[in-house]
Amino acid sequence: MIENDSRAGRALRDAFGQFATGVTLITTMTDEGPLGFVANSFSSVSLEPPLVLWSPARASRRFAAFAEARSYAIHVLGADQAGLITRFSRGGAGFDGLEHGLNAAGQPTLPALARFDCAAHAAHDGGDHAILVGLVEGFVIGEGAPLVFFQGGYGGFAG
Repeated sequence: MIENDSRAGRALRDAFGQFATGVTLITTMTDEGPLGFVANSFSSVSLEPPLVLWSPARASRRFAAFAEARSYAIHVLGADQAGLITRFSRGGAGFDGLEHGLNAAGQPTLPALARFDCAAHAAHDGGDHAILVGLVEGFVIGEGAPLVFFQGGYGGFAG
C-alpha cells in the first residue's frame, strides 16, 4: 500500500483502474455541430424517475459544451466500436466524415449496445470532474458484446 507520497496519485489511478467498466460515448449538438465525449464514468441512478449519471473531466476542452448542454445521448459501446475512442479523443476526427442520425431532441446518434436519450437534470461538483445527471427520455437496446475498460486498456468481455 502506498500512502501520501509522490507516487500516491499514480497509485490511486492504478487502483481505480482495477475496477472494470463499460465505455460510453456521450454526444450532443452544439452551435459548431455534433460533439462527442468518451467516458467510462457512467452509471444508472434511478428507475423512477429514470436517471443516469456520468462524469466529464473539467480539464477537457469539451467540458463546457457538455456541462451546459440541455440534452445529450449516452451510447454504451460494443467491443467492435473501439475505433470510436480514437476518433473522439483529443485531436481525433470526431464526427467528421462519420455517418450518424439524430434523436427526437436533435442529438447525434450512432449504433450502440444501448443508447439513453437524456435531458440535463442536475449537475454536482465532483472535484476535478463534474457529476452530470440525466433524465432518460428514451432509450434503444442493441446487440453485441460490450467494450470494457480495465487497467488503462480497452478490450472485450469473455463470459
